[in-house]
Amino acid sequence: MNNEFKTLQKFDVGNGREGFFHSLPELEKQGVGKISRLPISIRIVLESVLRNCDEKKVRRKDVETLANWNARKPANEEIPFVVARIVLQDFTGVPLVVDLAAMRSAVQVIGGDPKIIEPLVPVDLVVDHSVQVDFFGSAQALRLNLEMEFKRNRERYQFLKWGQQAFKTFQLIPPGIGIVHQVNLEYLAKGVLSQKSEVGGQRSEIFYPDTLVGTDSHTTMINGLGVVGWGVGGIEAEAGMLGQPVYFLTPEVVGVHLSGRLKEGVTATDLVLHITQMLRAQKVVGKFVEFYGEGAASLPVPDRATIGNMSPEYGATIGYFPVDQESVNYLRATGRTDEQCAAFENYFRAQQMFGMPRKGEINYSVDLELDLGQVQPGVAGPKRPQDRINLPELGQTFRSLLQKPLKDGGYGKENVDPAVKHLVQLNGSAPRDGDMPGIDPGEELNKAEMVTNRPTPDPAKDLKGADPFHHGESKIGHGSVLIAAITSCTNTSNPSVMLAAGLLAKKAVERGMRVDPAVKTSLAPGSRVVSDYLTKTGLQPYLDQLGFNLVGYGCTTCIGNSGPLHPKIEKAIHDYDLVAASVLSGNRNFEARVHQNIKANFLMSPPLVVAFALAGRVDLDLTKEPIGKDKNGKETFLRDLWPSLKEVRDAMQSALTPEVFRKLYRDFADQNPKWNEIPSSTGDIYLWDEKSDYIHEPPFFKDFSMEVGKIENIIGVRALGIFGDSVTTDHISPAGAIKASSPAGQYLMSRGIKPEDFNSYGSRRGNDLVMTRGTFANVRIKNLMVPGTEGGVTKYYGPATGTAAVASGEQMSIYDAAMKYQKENVPLVILAGHEYGTGSSRDWAAKGTRLLGVKAVIAASFERIHRSNLVGMGVLPLQFPEGTNAQTLNLDGSEIFAITRLSNSIEPGKTVTLEIERKNGERDSVPVRLRIDTPIEIDYYRHGGILQFVLRQLLASK
Repeated sequence: MNNEFKTLQKFDVGNGREGFFHSLPELEKQGVGKISRLPISIRIVLESVLRNCDEKKVRRKDVETLANWNARKPANEEIPFVVARIVLQDFTGVPLVVDLAAMRSAVQVIGGDPKIIEPLVPVDLVVDHSVQVDFFGSAQALRLNLEMEFKRNRERYQFLKWGQQAFKTFQLIPPGIGIVHQVNLEYLAKGVLSQKSEVGGQRSEIFYPDTLVGTDSHTTMINGLGVVGWGVGGIEAEAGMLGQPVYFLTPEVVGVHLSGRLKEGVTATDLVLHITQMLRAQKVVGKFVEFYGEGAASLPVPDRATIGNMSPEYGATIGYFPVDQESVNYLRATGRTDEQCAAFENYFRAQQMFGMPRKGEINYSVDLELDLGQVQPGVAGPKRPQDRINLPELGQTFRSLLQKPLKDGGYGKENVDPAVKHLVQLNGSAPRDGDMPGIDPGEELNKAEMVTNRPTPDPAKDLKGADPFHHGESKIGHGSVLIAAITSCTNTSNPSVMLAAGLLAKKAVERGMRVDPAVKTSLAPGSRVVSDYLTKTGLQPYLDQLGFNLVGYGCTTCIGNSGPLHPKIEKAIHDYDLVAASVLSGNRNFEARVHQNIKANFLMSPPLVVAFALAGRVDLDLTKEPIGKDKNGKETFLRDLWPSLKEVRDAMQSALTPEVFRKLYRDFADQNPKWNEIPSSTGDIYLWDEKSDYIHEPPFFKDFSMEVGKIENIIGVRALGIFGDSVTTDHISPAGAIKASSPAGQYLMSRGIKPEDFNSYGSRRGNDLVMTRGTFANVRIKNLMVPGTEGGVTKYYGPATGTAAVASGEQMSIYDAAMKYQKENVPLVILAGHEYGTGSSRDWAAKGTRLLGVKAVIAASFERIHRSNLVGMGVLPLQFPEGTNAQTLNLDGSEIFAITRLSNSIEPGKTVTLEIERKNGERDSVPVRLRIDTPIEIDYYRHGGILQFVLRQLLASK
């Protein structure tokens, strides 16, 4: 036990218990900083630094520096943050467990004890990213999607089961339970944790705040409960699991003072979209954001969690709400024990951190104001979460973007009449149980072996009176809504907006309104609690009648698991080059994310998703124009259907009880018989199967030795890609469907796998052979080396000896070019613009970059997590000077580069040189900044990556 500053004190835990804690008020009494003026989020990080101070990983100097945090000019020092626990979702969790298994194999090869590779903090993995919306609009959709999920992911789940028995501190929550962030909020989070220890020769308990990192950028949702946590790459999380602190630079903290209250008709989603636009404009990237004031105190925890969830969209590391009575009430309401609730409240009171701060009580780097009463209903899109549009302006904005040139961010459809629609004749018969709705069984389903011989259901009985969805006639055109999804952790954790969606559906059904058969509707809540309260309130049947049947509990449409559209709709989109729309209650709408053929994607609240599904188009003003007509032919407006605040509150009071949470978060395996049917191997070492196309031993530890590498100049470099601004990890990392024509598709077919069995990139993240081929393969990525094209193509220029070997460059896939360069021992570089790597914290965006042979990425600016992940994989991040990029330097990819002034003595943030040799023989040099930001990252880079560093550290200590 560490007690370097003699701050260990007793406090009343509650319920007759006594415990110890490291007192921050005591640290202030000793004169170590004005801690009572620090932001609450900084204090919680400080507590971890104080408690873990051992003069090895965490030094006294680290405590003193953070305790004296300067709001206006934080010290340019790294903070070693030891977190209490780690959460994973399965897309990022599977490759992380693969890496742990590979590390155990590497230790065994060199004669060590494989069991030294063991998570040192509790790890929870929630399987939530693997369900896809293949079936919808049917009472059978949940069961059929779950069956397809288990069929597709059997190998992955067998591997995860091995991990569950191999690692002692690893808990797995099986499919069908909920989305990781909602499960974290409703079940995993404790608010305060404790550890058995010895104090003064007697056994006791040390209490400390619940803190974490997660392998999903939306881990920040937990900030709404007063828990400090954020998203990191799987690489950083892995190091954290193995006892390494999470290192980050001392942040600025932006205070957002909230006043007033939301107006009638304004939802928590409207508020978070407003905040996202506001804070993105304030450039809060890499900063902490802390909300406070009477307005913050008035928000319930689900609303706070909605705001915290969107931190990656406004660019902040966290979006934090301090702990107050509302936080304790939420823990109690969600089934936590009285002991947990008492310990939570008493601990924060003892630390003098309980209660929502008021204006002037805390020093912030920047102070912003937001009157909640000024927030208006809105949506965001069609390509970025920060591009908010007031609801009345959506139709006009869409029509304007439709005709705006591509180079200006529009769709380039000049002289197009948006009112023109094209008739699509969809299947006219009811779907059989087991058929994918809307797809001709003879044409499509026999290939996928999904047709069953069950009898055709009676639509009036099985679909509760609604017509079979995706059957009949429809007219679609530019702006037609083809996907309407109530999905994602952001909003489906929030009872107010979910119940509002149900109430709006009820009013629509009572008026006889229906959704056009062309719209693919789905409901994918964040947890089973949502289904419980929608059923209790009697609202689920109304959602069902509009096609919003339950399709699964998991992250679906928001991450691209939207499933296929009707083939005739797909054909119409291609034939007429339509800019069709999706509406979803998610947090991400980057290009090609929701569905590769849906170009306009709008984020909005769940009730608005239902409203736009009914309207069937986005090129209208819902505040003035009718949604449609009722059964009597009378025009119906949004104001006729929108539920009042009182209606929502009445529904909430009758729906939520602590007993429901306790019941649904118990005995997961018993509640999921399909999970129990999955077999798995046992033992400390994973037996790699070369026949598997889901799990493959990665090459990161090939020829591993204890010898550390040197930092040297990189010479004879070719460009693999040149990209513009806002290239996201959705563009870089393999995600979504695997095209048969892509390198990954070609590889899988060479292994005898049919295209219908490809599954998604996400499901194959445990196989580097697939994922490397899918890196930079997004259909919308634009490599400026090949002007006028989209997709993962580049120009290959041959070995970098003398002048360029292939003068004009041979066009080929990025993967094929990278492999040719690797055979010739040619190092590669990526050149990019501003905000490179914005998006989900995907480890494969960095892993794939490394495995393609890229030695450095030079960008105008980086997103925080991706920059860190590049270093963690041994790839050098470099930053152009302000105003300089590949375009201003007139680079086209035919050049030969060198990166010089690199050596073992290099320091964080120093300037190095990019040398350029053009194909005409001219030479230039440009100073570029080393974006290795901290001393520990120098060590990671020298070792070839964070995994190699950690493994050598563990072996050296044994």
